[in-house]
Amino acid sequence: MEENRKKIIINELLHWKKSRMLPDQYCDYLLALYTEGSQPKEIKKRKNTVVLYLANLIFLLMIPISALLIYFTELSITLQTVILILFISACIFFIFYFSRKVKMIHIPIISAALILLMGSVGFVSEIYPDNERILYVSLVINCVLWLYAGLKWKFLYLWISGALGFFLIVISIFI
Repeated sequence: MEENRKKIIINELLHWKKSRMLPDQYCDYLLALYTEGSQPKEIKKRKNTVVLYLANLIFLLMIPISALLIYFTELSITLQTVILILFISACIFFIFYFSRKVKMIHIPIISAALILLMGSVGFVSEIYPDNERILYVSLVINCVLWLYAGLKWKFLYLWISGALGFFLIVISIFI
């Protein structure tokens, strides 16, 4: 069969599958038949977006898990720190591995920033419970990291968060 007719049939089958005119099993069978076993790009693209959405859901779930881990468990501070470092490392790996391939890296960036903030505040509060200066230094370092990342990647929300956080820290020190 000539290539032009195959493309027309494949496009029709994809349209039928998308609009649910035929059951998915029939469409998959016919698509495999006409593409000779290889999947069209549209199906691969859809599978990739599902994987990305699931990964982003996992990164969103890391934030409350981290909060539960820090504030509501009696794990040692070293074990909490190791787990939070693993969470942050997973976020950073996802950011750098997929940054050139997809544009959906905002949720891992936000997750890494919030987990780092919670982890550093929890760590400093546990190690130095009576010293507020070290807590302020930790918060300022987080805000500077957010400002730097916002300027480097041109993400306005990081820049605003860092500037607003720094402003609130300065206000809370002098009030």
